[in-house]
Amino acid sequence: MAMDHAAAEGDHLAAERAAARFDVEAMKVAWAGSRHAVDVADRMARLVASDPVFRKDNRTMLSRKDLFKDTLRKAAHAWKRIVELRLTEEEASLLRQYVDQPGYVDLHWGMFVPAIKGQGTEEQQKKWLPLAYKFQIIGCYAQTELGHGSNVQGLETTATFDPKTDGFVIHSPTLTSSKWWPGGLGKASTHAVVYARLITEGKDYGIHGFIVQLRSLEDHSPLPGVTLGDIGGKFGSGAYNSMDNGVLRFDHVRIPRDQMLMRLSQVTREGKYVNSDVPKQLLYGTMVYVRQSIVADASKALSRAVCIAVRYSAIRKQFGSQDGGPETQVLNYRTQQSRLFPLLASAYAFRFVGDWLNWLYTDVTQKLEAKDYSTLQEAHACTAGLKAVTTSATADAIEECRKLCGGHGYLNSSGLPELFAVYVPACTYEGDNVVLLLQVARILMKTVSQLTSGKQPVGTMAYMGKVQHLMQSKCAVKTGTHSVHLYLFQAS
Repeated sequence: MAMDHAAAEGDHLAAERAAARFDVEAMKVAWAGSRHAVDVADRMARLVASDPVFRKDNRTMLSRKDLFKDTLRKAAHAWKRIVELRLTEEEASLLRQYVDQPGYVDLHWGMFVPAIKGQGTEEQQKKWLPLAYKFQIIGCYAQTELGHGSNVQGLETTATFDPKTDGFVIHSPTLTSSKWWPGGLGKASTHAVVYARLITEGKDYGIHGFIVQLRSLEDHSPLPGVTLGDIGGKFGSGAYNSMDNGVLRFDHVRIPRDQMLMRLSQVTREGKYVNSDVPKQLLYGTMVYVRQSIVADASKALSRAVCIAVRYSAIRKQFGSQDGGPETQVLNYRTQQSRLFPLLASAYAFRFVGDWLNWLYTDVTQKLEAKDYSTLQEAHACTAGLKAVTTSATADAIEECRKLCGGHGYLNSSGLPELFAVYVPACTYEGDNVVLLLQVARILMKTVSQLTSGKQPVGTMAYMGKVQHLMQSKCAVKTGTHSVHLYLFQAS
Protein backbone atom coordinates (compact mmCIF):
# COMPACT_ATOMS: atom_id res chain seq x y z
CA MET A 1 0.00 0.00 0.00
CA ALA A 2 2.83 2.35 0.92
CA MET A 3 4.54 1.65 -2.40
CA ASP A 4 1.36 2.46 -4.30
CA HIS A 5 1.06 5.72 -2.37
CA ALA A 6 4.67 6.65 -3.17
CA ALA A 7 4.13 5.81 -6.82
CA ALA A 8 1.07 8.04 -6.89
CA GLU A 9 3.13 10.89 -5.44
CA GLY A 10 5.86 10.37 -8.02
CA ASP A 11 3.29 10.39 -10.80
CA HIS A 12 1.88 13.63 -9.43
CA LEU A 13 5.21 15.39 -9.75
CA ALA A 14 5.74 13.86 -13.18
CA ALA A 15 2.36 15.22 -14.29
CA GLU A 16 3.29 18.70 -13.06
CA ARG A 17 6.59 18.59 -14.93
CA ALA A 18 4.89 17.37 -18.09
CA ALA A 19 2.50 20.32 -17.95
CA ALA A 20 5.34 22.88 -18.10
CA ARG A 21 4.87 25.50 -20.82
CA PHE A 22 8.58 26.08 -21.25
CA ASP A 23 11.58 23.96 -22.23
CA VAL A 24 12.80 22.51 -18.93
CA GLU A 25 16.17 21.48 -20.38
CA ALA A 26 16.71 24.94 -21.81
CA MET A 27 15.90 26.43 -18.40
CA LYS A 28 18.47 24.14 -16.77
CA VAL A 29 21.09 25.46 -19.19
CA ALA A 30 20.04 29.07 -18.52
CA TRP A 31 20.37 28.47 -14.78
CA ALA A 32 23.72 26.67 -14.93
CA GLY A 33 25.22 28.82 -17.68
CA SER A 34 25.93 26.08 -20.22
CA ARG A 35 25.08 22.50 -21.16
CA HIS A 36 28.52 21.46 -19.92
CA ALA A 37 27.79 22.99 -16.49
CA VAL A 38 24.47 21.10 -16.32
CA ASP A 39 26.16 17.80 -17.12
CA VAL A 40 28.96 18.35 -14.59
CA ALA A 41 26.50 19.34 -11.85
CA ASP A 42 24.34 16.29 -12.56
CA ARG A 43 27.35 13.97 -12.51
CA MET A 44 28.65 15.34 -9.20
CA ALA A 45 25.18 15.22 -7.63
CA ARG A 46 24.82 11.54 -8.56
CA LEU A 47 28.30 10.82 -7.24
CA VAL A 48 27.44 12.30 -3.84
CA ALA A 49 23.98 10.70 -3.69
CA SER A 50 25.36 7.24 -4.41
CA ASP A 51 28.09 7.37 -1.74
CA PRO A 52 26.93 6.33 1.77
CA VAL A 53 29.73 8.33 3.42
CA PHE A 54 27.96 11.51 2.31
CA ARG A 55 24.59 10.62 3.87
CA LYS A 56 22.78 13.53 5.53
CA ASP A 57 19.62 11.99 6.94
CA ASN A 58 21.12 11.54 10.42
CA ARG A 59 22.63 15.02 10.84
CA THR A 60 20.01 16.42 13.19
CA MET A 61 20.30 13.42 15.51
CA LEU A 62 24.03 13.78 16.10
CA SER A 63 25.58 15.49 19.09
CA ARG A 64 27.62 18.59 18.29
CA LYS A 65 30.88 16.70 18.77
CA ASP A 66 29.75 13.87 16.49
CA LEU A 67 28.40 16.39 13.96
CA PHE A 68 31.78 18.07 13.78
CA LYS A 69 33.54 14.72 13.37
CA ASP A 70 31.05 13.72 10.69
CA THR A 71 31.73 16.83 8.64
CA LEU A 72 35.49 16.27 8.96
CA ARG A 73 35.06 12.69 7.78
CA LYS A 74 33.04 13.84 4.77
CA ALA A 75 35.59 16.50 3.88
CA ALA A 76 38.44 13.97 4.01
CA HIS A 77 36.45 11.50 1.91
CA ALA A 78 35.57 14.24 -0.60
CA TRP A 79 39.26 15.11 -0.96
CA LYS A 80 40.08 11.42 -1.42
CA ARG A 81 37.47 11.07 -4.18
CA ILE A 82 38.72 14.23 -5.87
CA VAL A 83 42.22 12.76 -6.03
CA GLU A 84 41.12 9.22 -6.98
CA LEU A 85 38.84 10.39 -9.79
CA ARG A 86 41.23 13.14 -10.88
CA LEU A 87 38.40 15.65 -10.86
CA THR A 88 38.85 19.02 -12.49
CA GLU A 89 38.73 22.20 -10.40
CA GLU A 90 35.15 22.80 -11.61
CA GLU A 91 34.09 19.26 -10.66
CA ALA A 92 35.85 19.42 -7.30
CA SER A 93 34.19 22.73 -6.46
CA LEU A 94 30.73 21.31 -7.19
CA LEU A 95 31.46 18.16 -5.22
CA ARG A 96 32.40 20.24 -2.18
CA GLN A 97 29.17 22.25 -2.55
CA TYR A 98 27.07 19.09 -2.39
CA VAL A 99 28.91 17.76 0.65
CA ASP A 100 28.51 19.11 4.20
CA GLN A 101 31.81 20.93 4.28
CA PRO A 102 33.21 21.86 7.71
CA GLY A 103 33.53 25.56 8.33
CA TYR A 104 37.30 25.59 8.14
CA VAL A 105 37.19 24.55 4.47
CA ASP A 106 34.91 27.46 3.54
CA LEU A 107 36.99 30.03 5.44
CA HIS A 108 40.31 28.56 4.33
CA TRP A 109 39.45 28.90 0.63
CA GLY A 110 37.03 31.80 0.90
CA MET A 111 38.92 34.19 3.21
CA PHE A 112 42.42 33.04 4.20
CA VAL A 113 43.69 32.32 0.68
CA PRO A 114 42.10 35.43 -0.94
CA ALA A 115 43.57 37.65 1.81
CA ILE A 116 47.08 36.41 1.03
CA LYS A 117 46.47 36.77 -2.70
CA GLY A 118 45.15 40.31 -2.33
CA GLN A 119 47.46 41.69 0.35
CA GLY A 120 50.61 39.56 0.20
CA THR A 121 53.69 40.34 -1.85
CA GLU A 122 54.81 37.95 -4.60
CA GLU A 123 57.36 36.47 -2.21
CA GLN A 124 54.74 35.95 0.49
CA GLN A 125 52.34 34.36 -1.98
CA LYS A 126 55.05 31.96 -3.18
CA LYS A 127 55.76 30.95 0.41
CA TRP A 128 52.27 30.60 1.86
CA LEU A 129 49.88 29.72 -0.98
CA PRO A 130 51.45 26.34 -1.92
CA LEU A 131 51.18 25.29 1.73
CA ALA A 132 47.54 26.40 1.82
CA TYR A 133 46.67 24.72 -1.50
CA LYS A 134 47.99 21.38 -0.26
CA PHE A 135 46.36 21.78 3.19
CA GLN A 136 49.78 21.56 4.80
CA ILE A 137 48.52 24.53 6.76
CA ILE A 138 44.86 25.39 7.49
CA GLY A 139 44.01 29.07 7.70
CA CYS A 140 41.22 31.27 9.01
CA TYR A 141 40.40 34.98 8.93
CA ALA A 142 40.68 36.61 12.36
CA GLN A 143 39.25 40.09 12.12
CA THR A 144 36.06 40.41 14.20
CA GLU A 145 36.61 40.94 17.92
CA LEU A 146 34.34 40.50 20.91
CA GLY A 147 33.97 44.26 21.15
CA HIS A 148 34.11 45.23 17.47
CA GLY A 149 32.59 43.76 14.32
CA SER A 150 31.47 46.16 11.59
CA ASN A 151 33.67 48.95 13.01
CA VAL A 152 36.97 47.53 11.79
CA GLN A 153 38.84 50.74 12.68
CA GLY A 154 37.89 50.12 16.31
CA LEU A 155 39.75 46.80 16.59
CA GLU A 156 41.98 46.66 19.66
CA THR A 157 44.50 43.86 18.98
CA THR A 158 47.96 45.37 18.55
CA ALA A 159 51.00 44.45 16.47
CA THR A 160 53.96 46.40 17.83
CA PHE A 161 57.24 46.38 15.91
CA ASP A 162 60.34 45.48 17.92
CA PRO A 163 63.53 46.54 16.06
CA LYS A 164 65.69 44.47 18.42
CA THR A 165 64.22 41.22 17.13
CA ASP A 166 63.10 42.47 13.67
CA GLY A 167 59.56 41.29 14.34
CA PHE A 168 56.13 42.15 15.66
CA VAL A 169 54.61 41.50 19.05
CA ILE A 170 50.93 40.52 18.69
CA HIS A 171 48.94 41.25 21.82
CA SER A 172 45.33 41.29 23.06
CA PRO A 173 45.31 44.15 25.59
CA THR A 174 41.68 43.79 26.73
CA LEU A 175 38.95 41.17 27.01
CA THR A 176 37.04 42.88 24.20
CA SER A 177 40.09 42.57 21.92
CA SER A 178 39.60 38.79 21.85
CA LYS A 179 39.09 37.58 18.28
CA TRP A 180 35.55 36.19 18.29
CA TRP A 181 33.58 34.18 15.69
CA PRO A 182 36.18 33.26 13.03
CA GLY A 183 35.14 29.97 11.45
CA GLY A 184 37.76 27.24 11.60
CA LEU A 185 39.51 28.92 14.52
CA GLY A 186 38.07 26.85 17.36
CA LYS A 187 39.49 23.44 16.41
CA ALA A 188 40.99 23.18 12.95
CA SER A 189 43.15 26.13 11.91
CA THR A 190 46.91 26.12 12.26
CA HIS A 191 47.33 29.68 10.97
CA ALA A 192 45.31 32.88 10.74
CA VAL A 193 45.40 36.18 8.93
CA VAL A 194 45.09 38.37 12.02
CA TYR A 195 44.03 41.99 11.74
CA ALA A 196 45.64 44.28 14.30
CA ARG A 197 46.70 47.88 14.92
CA LEU A 198 50.21 48.33 13.54
CA ILE A 199 52.38 50.31 15.95
CA THR A 200 55.95 51.29 15.13
CA GLU A 201 58.16 54.09 16.48
CA GLY A 202 55.38 54.89 18.93
CA LYS A 203 52.84 55.69 16.21
CA ASP A 204 49.58 53.83 15.45
CA TYR A 205 49.22 53.23 11.69
CA GLY A 206 45.82 51.57 11.83
CA ILE A 207 44.62 48.10 10.88
CA HIS A 208 46.90 45.73 8.95
CA GLY A 209 46.97 42.00 8.28
CA PHE A 210 49.53 39.56 9.71
CA ILE A 211 50.02 35.84 9.12
CA VAL A 212 50.27 34.21 12.54
CA GLN A 213 50.81 30.54 13.35
CA LEU A 214 48.45 29.44 16.10
CA ARG A 215 49.08 25.72 16.57
CA SER A 216 51.95 23.29 16.32
CA LEU A 217 52.09 21.42 13.02
CA GLU A 218 53.30 18.35 14.90
CA ASP A 219 50.67 17.83 17.61
CA HIS A 220 48.18 20.67 16.86
CA SER A 221 48.57 22.14 20.35
CA PRO A 222 48.34 25.96 20.79
CA LEU A 223 51.69 27.73 20.61
CA PRO A 224 53.04 29.65 23.62
CA GLY A 225 51.11 32.85 24.26
CA VAL A 226 48.14 31.73 22.17
CA THR A 227 44.85 31.00 23.92
CA LEU A 228 42.05 29.73 21.71
CA GLY A 229 38.98 27.53 21.69
CA ASP A 230 35.47 26.96 20.37
CA ILE A 231 32.77 29.48 21.37
CA GLY A 232 30.06 26.83 21.69
CA GLY A 233 26.77 25.82 20.15
CA LYS A 234 24.75 28.05 17.86
CA PHE A 235 21.14 28.31 16.71
CA GLY A 236 19.74 25.09 15.20
CA SER A 237 20.25 21.41 15.92
CA GLY A 238 22.62 20.80 13.01
CA ALA A 239 23.28 23.83 10.91
CA TYR A 240 26.16 26.09 12.01
CA ASN A 241 27.01 23.69 14.83
CA SER A 242 29.31 21.89 12.41
CA MET A 243 31.30 25.13 12.29
CA ASP A 244 34.09 25.52 14.86
CA ASN A 245 33.73 29.25 15.39
CA GLY A 246 36.43 30.27 17.81
CA VAL A 247 37.85 32.74 20.30
CA LEU A 248 41.50 33.80 20.23
CA ARG A 249 43.76 35.86 22.50
CA PHE A 250 47.43 36.72 22.23
CA ASP A 251 49.83 37.29 25.11
CA HIS A 252 52.80 39.07 23.53
CA VAL A 253 53.23 36.56 20.70
CA ARG A 254 56.25 37.28 18.48
CA ILE A 255 56.26 36.84 14.70
CA PRO A 256 58.90 37.72 12.08
CA ARG A 257 58.58 41.06 10.31
CA ASP A 258 57.98 39.39 6.94
CA GLN A 259 54.71 37.90 8.22
CA MET A 260 53.06 41.27 7.91
CA LEU A 261 51.11 41.26 4.63
CA MET A 262 53.17 43.85 2.77
CA ARG A 263 51.73 44.30 -0.68
CA LEU A 264 50.19 47.68 0.16
CA SER A 265 52.54 48.88 2.91
CA GLN A 266 55.52 47.63 4.87
CA VAL A 267 57.73 48.24 7.86
CA THR A 268 61.47 48.40 7.17
CA ARG A 269 64.20 46.73 9.22
CA GLU A 270 64.70 50.08 10.95
CA GLY A 271 60.99 50.32 11.85
CA LYS A 272 60.00 52.90 9.23
CA TYR A 273 56.43 52.64 7.89
CA VAL A 274 56.42 52.84 4.08
CA ASN A 275 53.52 52.80 1.64
CA SER A 276 54.10 50.75 -1.52
CA ASP A 277 53.27 51.88 -5.03
CA VAL A 278 50.34 49.45 -5.10
CA PRO A 279 47.10 51.41 -4.57
CA LYS A 280 45.14 50.63 -1.42
CA GLN A 281 42.00 50.51 -3.53
CA LEU A 282 43.03 46.98 -4.56
CA LEU A 283 41.71 45.85 -1.18
CA TYR A 284 38.24 46.48 -2.54
CA GLY A 285 38.77 43.66 -5.04
CA THR A 286 38.71 41.08 -2.24
CA MET A 287 35.65 42.72 -0.69
CA VAL A 288 33.77 42.65 -4.03
CA TYR A 289 34.72 38.99 -4.49
CA VAL A 290 33.45 37.95 -1.07
CA ARG A 291 30.18 39.83 -1.35
CA GLN A 292 29.41 38.62 -4.87
CA SER A 293 29.94 35.08 -3.56
CA ILE A 294 27.40 35.78 -0.80
CA VAL A 295 24.83 36.94 -3.38
CA ALA A 296 25.42 33.76 -5.39
CA ASP A 297 24.94 31.71 -2.21
CA ALA A 298 21.64 33.50 -1.57
CA SER A 299 20.29 32.13 -4.83
CA LYS A 300 21.42 28.60 -3.96
CA ALA A 301 19.82 28.69 -0.51
CA LEU A 302 16.59 30.23 -1.77
CA SER A 303 16.31 27.78 -4.66
CA ARG A 304 16.61 24.85 -2.25
CA ALA A 305 13.88 26.21 0.00
CA VAL A 306 11.58 27.00 -2.92
CA CYS A 307 12.19 23.56 -4.45
CA ILE A 308 11.06 21.90 -1.21
CA ALA A 309 7.99 24.14 -0.93
CA VAL A 310 6.94 23.72 -4.57
CA ARG A 311 7.25 19.94 -4.48
CA TYR A 312 5.37 19.76 -1.20
CA SER A 313 2.62 21.99 -2.57
CA ALA A 314 2.24 19.73 -5.61
CA ILE A 315 1.97 16.56 -3.47
CA ARG A 316 -0.09 17.92 -0.59
CA LYS A 317 -3.87 17.89 -1.12
CA GLN A 318 -6.38 19.61 1.10
CA PHE A 319 -10.04 20.67 0.90
CA GLY A 320 -12.06 21.12 -2.26
CA SER A 321 -13.30 17.53 -2.62
CA GLN A 322 -16.78 17.02 -3.97
CA ASP A 323 -18.84 13.81 -3.91
CA GLY A 324 -15.95 11.90 -2.41
CA GLY A 325 -13.56 12.98 -5.16
CA PRO A 326 -9.89 13.86 -4.67
CA GLU A 327 -8.97 16.94 -2.66
CA THR A 328 -7.31 19.93 -4.35
CA GLN A 329 -3.55 20.23 -4.62
CA VAL A 330 -2.32 23.00 -2.34
CA LEU A 331 -0.34 24.35 -5.30
CA ASN A 332 -3.58 25.18 -7.10
CA TYR A 333 -4.80 27.59 -4.44
CA ARG A 334 -4.29 31.24 -5.41
CA THR A 335 -3.18 32.15 -1.91
CA GLN A 336 -0.41 29.53 -2.03
CA GLN A 337 0.68 30.73 -5.47
CA SER A 338 0.73 34.40 -4.46
CA ARG A 339 3.11 33.59 -1.60
CA LEU A 340 5.25 30.97 -3.34
CA PHE A 341 5.72 32.12 -6.92
CA PRO A 342 7.39 35.48 -6.12
CA LEU A 343 9.96 33.53 -4.09
CA LEU A 344 10.58 31.27 -7.08
CA ALA A 345 11.07 34.32 -9.29
CA SER A 346 13.45 35.83 -6.72
CA ALA A 347 15.63 32.70 -6.80
CA TYR A 348 16.12 33.19 -10.54
CA ALA A 349 16.68 36.93 -10.14
CA PHE A 350 19.34 36.37 -7.48
CA ARG A 351 20.99 33.73 -9.65
CA PHE A 352 21.37 36.08 -12.60
CA VAL A 353 22.37 39.14 -10.57
CA GLY A 354 25.04 36.91 -9.00
CA ASP A 355 26.43 36.29 -12.49
CA TRP A 356 26.41 40.03 -13.13
CA LEU A 357 28.29 40.70 -9.90
CA ASN A 358 30.86 38.11 -10.94
CA TRP A 359 31.36 40.06 -14.15
CA LEU A 360 31.56 43.30 -12.14
CA TYR A 361 34.26 41.78 -9.91
CA THR A 362 36.35 40.83 -12.96
CA ASP A 363 35.85 44.26 -14.52
CA VAL A 364 36.70 46.17 -11.34
CA THR A 365 39.77 44.03 -10.66
CA GLN A 366 41.14 44.67 -14.15
CA LYS A 367 40.53 48.40 -13.82
CA LEU A 368 42.12 48.57 -10.38
CA GLU A 369 45.22 46.83 -11.72
CA ALA A 370 45.35 49.57 -14.38
CA LYS A 371 44.86 52.25 -11.67
CA ASP A 372 41.42 53.10 -13.01
CA TYR A 373 39.15 53.78 -10.01
CA SER A 374 36.16 55.14 -11.94
CA THR A 375 33.85 52.22 -11.13
CA LEU A 376 35.09 51.54 -7.59
CA GLN A 377 32.34 53.49 -5.84
CA GLU A 378 29.66 51.81 -7.94
CA ALA A 379 31.14 48.37 -7.22
CA HIS A 380 31.07 49.09 -3.49
CA ALA A 381 27.47 50.33 -3.65
CA CYS A 382 26.26 47.39 -5.75
CA THR A 383 27.95 44.69 -3.70
CA ALA A 384 26.96 46.24 -0.37
CA GLY A 385 23.36 46.83 -1.43
CA LEU A 386 22.84 43.49 -3.12
CA LYS A 387 24.45 41.62 -0.24
CA ALA A 388 21.99 43.28 2.15
CA VAL A 389 18.92 42.86 -0.05
CA THR A 390 19.49 39.27 -1.15
CA THR A 391 20.45 37.89 2.26
CA SER A 392 17.56 39.55 4.08
CA ALA A 393 15.09 38.47 1.40
CA THR A 394 16.43 34.91 1.38
CA ALA A 395 16.29 34.51 5.16
CA ASP A 396 12.68 35.73 5.14
CA ALA A 397 11.85 33.53 2.14
CA ILE A 398 13.17 30.34 3.75
CA GLU A 399 10.93 31.00 6.75
CA GLU A 400 7.99 31.67 4.41
CA CYS A 401 8.67 28.36 2.63
CA ARG A 402 8.56 26.62 6.00
CA LYS A 403 5.14 28.10 6.67
CA LEU A 404 3.98 27.17 3.17
CA CYS A 405 4.65 23.54 4.06
CA GLY A 406 2.39 23.70 7.09
CA GLY A 407 3.31 21.63 10.11
CA HIS A 408 5.51 19.36 8.00
CA GLY A 409 7.84 22.29 7.32
CA TYR A 410 8.69 22.43 11.01
CA LEU A 411 10.10 18.90 10.94
CA ASN A 412 13.86 18.58 10.74
CA SER A 413 13.34 15.99 8.02
CA SER A 414 11.87 18.68 5.74
CA GLY A 415 15.31 20.28 5.55
CA LEU A 416 13.89 23.76 6.07
CA PRO A 417 14.71 24.34 9.77
CA GLU A 418 18.38 23.52 9.26
CA LEU A 419 18.53 25.47 5.99
CA PHE A 420 17.19 28.54 7.83
CA ALA A 421 19.61 28.13 10.74
CA VAL A 422 22.56 27.71 8.35
CA TYR A 423 21.61 30.67 6.22
CA VAL A 424 20.37 33.39 8.56
CA PRO A 425 23.89 34.41 9.80
CA ALA A 426 24.49 35.77 6.28
CA CYS A 427 22.41 38.79 7.32
CA THR A 428 25.17 39.66 9.80
CA TYR A 429 28.54 38.45 8.57
CA GLU A 430 30.60 40.43 6.06
CA GLY A 431 28.68 43.55 7.03
CA ASP A 432 25.46 44.00 8.99
CA ASN A 433 22.70 44.60 6.47
CA VAL A 434 21.43 47.84 8.00
CA VAL A 435 24.96 49.26 8.07
CA LEU A 436 25.49 48.25 4.43
CA LEU A 437 22.23 49.85 3.31
CA LEU A 438 23.24 53.07 5.08
CA GLN A 439 26.52 52.98 3.12
CA VAL A 440 24.57 52.65 -0.12
CA ALA A 441 22.31 55.55 0.86
CA ARG A 442 25.37 57.68 1.62
CA ILE A 443 26.84 56.92 -1.83
CA LEU A 444 23.54 57.75 -3.55
CA MET A 445 23.23 61.05 -1.70
CA LYS A 446 26.83 61.90 -2.55
CA THR A 447 26.15 61.13 -6.22
CA VAL A 448 23.09 63.38 -6.27
CA SER A 449 24.96 66.21 -4.55
CA GLN A 450 27.69 66.10 -7.22
CA LEU A 451 25.28 66.55 -10.13
CA THR A 452 25.33 70.33 -9.85
CA SER A 453 29.11 70.34 -10.23
CA GLY A 454 28.81 68.65 -13.60
CA LYS A 455 30.23 65.31 -12.47
CA GLN A 456 28.27 62.63 -14.28
CA PRO A 457 27.51 59.32 -12.52
CA VAL A 458 28.50 56.08 -14.26
CA GLY A 459 27.28 52.51 -14.57
CA THR A 460 24.08 51.60 -12.76
CA MET A 461 23.80 55.16 -11.40
CA ALA A 462 24.15 56.86 -14.79
CA TYR A 463 20.39 57.46 -14.98
CA MET A 464 20.74 60.02 -12.17
CA GLY A 465 22.42 62.30 -14.70
CA LYS A 466 19.00 62.63 -16.37
CA VAL A 467 17.23 63.53 -13.14
CA GLN A 468 15.76 66.79 -14.46
CA HIS A 469 14.28 65.06 -17.49
CA LEU A 470 12.98 62.15 -15.43
CA MET A 471 11.33 64.44 -12.87
CA GLN A 472 9.38 66.21 -15.62
CA SER A 473 8.37 63.08 -17.50
CA LYS A 474 4.83 61.73 -17.58
CA CYS A 475 4.04 58.14 -18.45
CA ALA A 476 1.52 57.49 -21.21
CA VAL A 477 2.39 53.81 -21.65
CA LYS A 478 -0.51 51.36 -21.76
CA THR A 479 1.40 48.09 -22.24
CA GLY A 480 4.47 47.18 -20.22
CA THR A 481 7.83 46.05 -21.59
CA HIS A 482 11.23 45.54 -19.99
CA SER A 483 12.44 48.98 -21.14
CA VAL A 484 9.28 50.65 -19.85
CA HIS A 485 9.61 48.99 -16.44
CA LEU A 486 13.23 50.13 -16.24
CA TYR A 487 12.27 53.68 -17.20
CA LEU A 488 9.52 53.79 -14.58
CA PHE A 489 11.93 52.53 -11.94
CA GLN A 490 14.40 55.27 -12.82
CA ALA A 491 11.71 57.92 -12.81
CA SER A 492 10.47 56.85 -9.39
